[in-house]
This record gives sequence, C-alpha cells and structure tokens, in this order.
Amino acid sequence: MGHIDELWRYDGRRAVVTGCASGIGEHVVRQLTELGADVVGFDKRRPAFELNDFREVDLADPASIDRAVTSIDGHVDALFNIAGVSSGIGDPQLIVAINFLGMRHFTEALVAKMPAGSSIVSVSSLAAAGYREHLREVAPLLDTASMADGIDWCARHPDTLGTGYQLSKEAIILYTMRNATPLGARGIRINCTGPGVTETPILDQLRTAYGQGFLDDIPKPLGRVSEPAEQATVLLFLNSHAASYISGQVIWVDGGNVGAAIARELEEGRAPWPV
Repeated sequence: MGHIDELWRYDGRRAVVTGCASGIGEHVVRQLTELGADVVGFDKRRPAFELNDFREVDLADPASIDRAVTSIDGHVDALFNIAGVSSGIGDPQLIVAINFLGMRHFTEALVAKMPAGSSIVSVSSLAAAGYREHLREVAPLLDTASMADGIDWCARHPDTLGTGYQLSKEAIILYTMRNATPLGARGIRINCTGPGVTETPILDQLRTAYGQGFLDDIPKPLGRVSEPAEQATVLLFLNSHAASYISGQVIWVDGGNVGAAIARELEEGRAPWPV
C-alpha cells in the first residue's frame, strides 16, 4: 500500500457515527468498514444491516446522550455527526434539539475521549447557505449553555426559530467555525458539509410534508439529486489524514448549487455575500 492510499485509510482508527441506521450514515459506516475502521454506530433504532458495535441514543434527550457517551470505552479518533431530521416532522423545537443542540451535547461530551490528531465532521445543509446573513440571529443560540437553555431560547424567539431546520443547520456551520481554534489547540480538527438534495429518508419526510414539487423547484446544476454514498465519501475525506490541514470549513456537496447562486448574483451586479 502506497503513502497516498494510507492517507485515506482508517486502519487502527476508531470512528463514532450518529444516524448510522440509514441514509448518509449507513453509507459512512459501510465505507468506514471497507477502509479498516473500528466503527461504533449510534441511532434511535438498530440498523437493518450488520454492525458489530451499535448503541442506542436519542439526541433529543441529554440523559440518553450522556449514557451513550459513557458506554464508549477508550479513545475515539473520528466523530461523524450525521443524525438529523427535516422540517417535515413539523416540530421546530424538536428539530433544533436533534439537529443542533443534541449534536453539540454529544460532541462536547465525546471530545474528552478524543486525542490529538482526531477529527470531527458534521452534516449541515444547502438550506443553510445564507448563514453569513444570519450571524446575529443565530449567535445567541450558540451561546446557550445547555440543551435546556437552547430549547428555552427557541421558545422565546419563535420568529428566529421558524421551521427549526434552517436555524439548526446554520448553527452547525457557525459552531464548526467557532470551535476550529479551541479544538485546534488540542490538535483536533472540525469541519462540516452542506449537502444538496440527497436521496435519503429525510427526502421522504419532505415529500410527505410538502410534495414532490417542493423538491423539484430546488435548482440542480448537475441535473440530478445526490446519492447518499456521494455525501459519505466527502465526510470520510474530511475525517481522514488526507485532510490533515482542513479545519473550520463548510464544504458544499451540492452539485454546484451555491456556486450557481453566487454566479447569478454577480451577473445581476449584486455582492455575492454580505459586506
């Protein structure tokens, strides 16, 4: 095996994956296994496929998260925060609790088990592409001290909360950027991705809630939706040694959607981001 191959491999590395039972998480587990990782999968339900080490967790319940993290013996080299729900479930506070507050609680509980050289990657969304425009609105949620404080903040700010989905995914991006420096001081990298429309169970939630037309109206410069395996590959890259100098970034895995939007703004003579 050559040096380049070794950069992509996970031999001897322990990886934790939330949302392992389906969609992008399932494909991350399958690819990690092929690359030699020792995988610990977490979800609310057991995967239908074989997974040697599975633990249940409810990311809306801090006590469940604490039990799950305590159950992990030894160190963790790579964390994949993939579990999430869409606005289709119709409960904005629960969406924020699972997508951001639970993710944050899980990450911060697990970091103590992560040595220098380890890494974290989380899944945001194309829906968060305007995160720069909403820094002031999202920052107070980032500043909350606990899940309970975060839920209370959401209850007091219904206009900012909205459906919960965009807010939760913007918070993931800003949390990633905010933590690049403090985690970097410990030798830990942190990044996130912004998937475009991807064929997962979350897409089924959206179809049920809003209809196929809602999905068809989202621009797709490549002319198709993403397969979950395509999203998984980028997540594995970001937590691999091949990405050893990448931290604090959001990588848009959206088939060109964000780039096309910026190009349209340039053509219209508008600044492509707030100045």
